[in-house]
Amino acid sequence: MDLARTLKLYAAPLFAVALLSVPQGPVPAQVGSPSLAPVVQPLPVPVPPPAQATPDESAGFQGYLQLLSARARSEGVRETTIAAMTSGLTFNPRVIALDRAQPGSTPGSPPAFWPYYRSHVDAARINGGRDMFANSAMLTPGIEAQFGVPAKILIAIWGHETFYGRVKGDFDLPRSLATLAYEGRRRDLFADEFIALMKMADRGVPRAQMVGSWAGAFGNPQFLPSIYLRLAKDGDGDGRADIWNSRADTLASIANYFRDAGWKRGEPWGVRVSLPDGFDRASLPEKLEAPSCRNVHARHTAWRTVAEWRALGISPQAPIDDTTMATLFEPDGPGNGSFLLTGNYRVILHYNCSNYYALSVGLLADEIAR
Repeated sequence: MDLARTLKLYAAPLFAVALLSVPQGPVPAQVGSPSLAPVVQPLPVPVPPPAQATPDESAGFQGYLQLLSARARSEGVRETTIAAMTSGLTFNPRVIALDRAQPGSTPGSPPAFWPYYRSHVDAARINGGRDMFANSAMLTPGIEAQFGVPAKILIAIWGHETFYGRVKGDFDLPRSLATLAYEGRRRDLFADEFIALMKMADRGVPRAQMVGSWAGAFGNPQFLPSIYLRLAKDGDGDGRADIWNSRADTLASIANYFRDAGWKRGEPWGVRVSLPDGFDRASLPEKLEAPSCRNVHARHTAWRTVAEWRALGISPQAPIDDTTMATLFEPDGPGNGSFLLTGNYRVILHYNCSNYYALSVGLLADEIAR
């Protein structure tokens, strides 16, 4: 499963305001955080003021840092890097408070999609995306040709994650990741990310640049350290994968993530559709089953070709090949918007396993390119 996805489940994505309540970015490679998670938390929740670290927590945390240091040493991280990354590091109770404030899945019907859409695909995000699209016109043809992912999708991800770089987070990443690993609920996940962060430092990423979300995601696309190491790209040829400041590197890195996750060149993420009056939804009892993100996929029908959907009276509102496999999804139920979703929609879910996130990314992309 993508890390990004896992973190998204638990961390706060900047896309709520970006996002402050779902972890952002892609999930680690097998993560699926940006590399790149989890499920959609439409709104941030109040977080109680964190208590100060207790003496036991502080002492235990310092001991745990020694374990992380020993592991880093065994994986070839230089001693100077270990010292620079752990010196003066303290337990951060606020990170734990934010993590524990994340909403879990709510029993019953999911909340409505369209209010979420209106708050995440507003005029500012659309206009910002169109400006970025226009200003990147010299870069994007080459990136699209190399990776096969449309520029509008790359820019929509960037807009959702950090509002085109305006909201990237200001938490100290080593402190946050070490704190989350020490706390223990997802120790392996966050310990791996802390070690990956040390390896980033070994590659020359400055310690001062290591700030981001409380859940450990950073940069314009909100990658986790393991995703950065595996998939970040140098798009401008200066020898660095600078996803903090370089537009070319940011777009190339997101594109590489999507290609790695299986994006199919030339296929749309999905299309709006109209259904005939009296459409018999009971004739579509099968639900989509998937090995990950099961609750998200369970809201989709089984796969059919677009030609088969047309034969049932469903009319796509945008071009899509009749041989394309697609599922039917009505986020707010009959009569409130219907979509045919392709395999590329599932790739967006790799970035954040939430129907609300993936659908709003696709719709934002379409608005950007309109």
